[in-house]
Amino acid sequence: MKLISTILGQQQPLISIEAGDCYSHKSQFVEEKIIIKNDGIEEITIHNQITEGILILDAQMYFSKPQTIQTKIVGESIVMSFICSNNLETHVDQLESEPFSIENTHNILYASELKATLRIPALEEINCVTIILSPDFYSKLINEDWALHKKFSKNINQKKTGYLTPKYAPFNSGIQWVIHEIKNCTYEGSMKKMYLEAKIKELLIFQLDSLIEKPQNKEHLGEEERSKLLKAKLILEKNFTNAPSLSELSRLISLNEFKLKKGFKACFKTTIKSYVTQLRMEYAKDLFKNEASNVGEVAYKCGYKDVSHFSAAFKFFYGFTPASFRKVNLGAKIYLLYWDFFDILYLDFLSIDFCFV
Repeated sequence: MKLISTILGQQQPLISIEAGDCYSHKSQFVEEKIIIKNDGIEEITIHNQITEGILILDAQMYFSKPQTIQTKIVGESIVMSFICSNNLETHVDQLESEPFSIENTHNILYASELKATLRIPALEEINCVTIILSPDFYSKLINEDWALHKKFSKNINQKKTGYLTPKYAPFNSGIQWVIHEIKNCTYEGSMKKMYLEAKIKELLIFQLDSLIEKPQNKEHLGEEERSKLLKAKLILEKNFTNAPSLSELSRLISLNEFKLKKGFKACFKTTIKSYVTQLRMEYAKDLFKNEASNVGEVAYKCGYKDVSHFSAAFKFFYGFTPASFRKVNLGAKIYLLYWDFFDILYLDFLSIDFCFV
């Protein structure tokens, strides 16, 4: 496998990595870091882990203006893709899939010869984790049980580029946590190889579990019960900063606690606690983007009495701390104010054309 990524308009590749097509028990992971900065405004940090049949890329990017990155992989590959922060527009040659990848979503792609275009918006912190596997190693991970995903395995056998599912699926807590563990691996040598391979397999299990449709015994919900559950959802949406307890919510909608818990999960595919956390985290992100509030103030506004509990929940949900998100967002605002000032003075000749050397 050979991976080449280039920023449109630049001659020098941003990434150029080559790894063997066949997995080797003896090969160790080689670590590589790419850091590019321009005037403290634009920044690219790419942390690569490379071994025979496996590439792990953790890319963080921030640009002052929109950029387009063109990527190709020479040879066959299985690509486990994780969009950790902010939405991206992606296009893969030979595919007519949805062009937008939503933050905190994932998918799996097989490509015989991958050619993809990634459009990155300006003034947004982008973080993508990509794990590229040779079909040889992937077959070992799933114990050659291609029946796990018949349509996907058919694409692999026919060397036809395609996603496991048409749309990216949202992260679950397991995926979020394993990505965190891979990012923060401190082992070296053989221990590192054992650890990362185990985490890749664990991550793949979570992906397959969330992406592959499984036969389920669907809960039968009557119209009255469904109406009460919808009412419960609306109550949580209006009062998530001071959410009622399970017993209080049960009384408000006149449905016993057991049916409330079980019915809510069946109807909305999430637990009551997880839904409240999701609402709080989305609200927190909006507060950081639109207000100059500090972490403690945002925690209080989101219904948390303990700032450390809020910070832990935010990092678990988004993959980075509220302090780091606030810092990046504040930097973007200062940059915009700076250029607004010069726009007023009509100093167009001061516009800077940023480029990578």
